[in-house]
Amino acid sequence: MDKFLTSQRVFLLLIVIIAGFLLYLLGPILSPFLVGALLAYLTDPLADRLEDAGVTRTVAVVIVFVILTTLVTLLILLFIPKLSHQIQVVIHQVPAVIALFEEKAIPAIQAFLGDGISFGDMESFKKLVASHWEKTGDIMAQVASGITRSGLAVVGWIANLMLIPVVTFYLLRDWDVMMEKIERLLPRSIEPVVSRWAKESDEVLGAFIKGQLLVMMTLGVVYTLGLWMVGLDLALLLGMLAGLASIVPYMGFLVGIVAASIAAYLQFHDPIILLWVFAVFGVGQALEGTVLTPLMVGDKIGLHPVAVIFAIMAGGQLFGFVGVLIALPVAAVIMVFLRHVHDGYKNSHLYGDTPVDLIEDELLQEQDVGIDEQR
Repeated sequence: MDKFLTSQRVFLLLIVIIAGFLLYLLGPILSPFLVGALLAYLTDPLADRLEDAGVTRTVAVVIVFVILTTLVTLLILLFIPKLSHQIQVVIHQVPAVIALFEEKAIPAIQAFLGDGISFGDMESFKKLVASHWEKTGDIMAQVASGITRSGLAVVGWIANLMLIPVVTFYLLRDWDVMMEKIERLLPRSIEPVVSRWAKESDEVLGAFIKGQLLVMMTLGVVYTLGLWMVGLDLALLLGMLAGLASIVPYMGFLVGIVAASIAAYLQFHDPIILLWVFAVFGVGQALEGTVLTPLMVGDKIGLHPVAVIFAIMAGGQLFGFVGVLIALPVAAVIMVFLRHVHDGYKNSHLYGDTPVDLIEDELLQEQDVGIDEQR
């Protein structure tokens, strides 16, 4: 029996090692498949609900696919050009931001902390930025030019882009069937444990991806609409930036309010406008704490913000863009594993007081035996 369990564990370990090695080798072509799998995972609950309502699986997938395609098309047609224009505006405002910091912020900080505080040679810093910031605006043009010169790169890029909806459609249609087949392939001795861990990992991912990401997108819309009502030209860019930064609690609020305050002051040159910016982010923060997070995330335990940041950075460092895509699922599995290891440790003899008492009793008994032998 022990040999069987050992061979089974070795077999599973070999599968994990081979899968990781293949992931490393096939990374350049896996991006569309992983993006499609992510979209299928996110939209599977909606397809299941439509199926429960009496619609066939294929029809439910077609409905979800049409909705998803419409949303992505609207995003590309409506928002991408505006975001590109606003990024160019930000690039051209970099010198004004540096001048504002030099003329307003530095004197205020020195007045508060004392004249002994030095910020170095600002002129050298300004010259350094001035020599590079104009080139930044040409990055997309340089990338587009490079892609255009390489016909093979264009074909590959278009093929990967067109492959995403195809992969998403078929994975979404057969998602439940694939999950069932994977469950049947598991060794029967470990199937209950793996199924339980998979369910817990899905709850962790659901709490984050299906909850926190919805909170991020909703906050992005709220901040964008609020800044647009204030009259800020960069409302879309700054609102979406604050929404994305909300992946870490309070970071979206801090990043957004600082960036929006600088942009508003540069645009209006009126300190009163800052009160309206503060009001927008105050309303957004209140909505997040009282409505959005309780409604969309609830009391589920998702990934810790620090774990999310580390997982994404580690995945990108090890496997590039593919690593970024698989970072959160892998982090969820590791988190569930560590949770069980933690519970096992708390219930083990290594943590409890009873084993220590038993060891002390055994030592005392050995001492008594030694004393009796001496007698």
